[in-house]
Amino acid sequence: MAHEAAQEAADSLARDLAERFDIDYGWDGDSIVFERPGVHGEILVRESEIHVKARLGMLLSFLKPRIEEEVVRYLRDHFGCRFDT
Repeated sequence: MAHEAAQEAADSLARDLAERFDIDYGWDGDSIVFERPGVHGEILVRESEIHVKARLGMLLSFLKPRIEEEVVRYLRDHFGCRFDT
């Protein structure tokens, strides 16, 4: 996808995660930085890639599979993103 479309996808993902998991986020250049107690990370947008990195605190580590699944599903369903395995 084009860079602008990738930015829209990342922003939509961040908005969805913010609503579901009570996360604060904001743009910093080509990255969205997000956090809440026990979680912090970034969504980096490049020309044809979106990289999502998150660090979960010990108490929230049990949510990792759910969060990963939600991120993959959202980007695949809404923007046709493909994922490396």
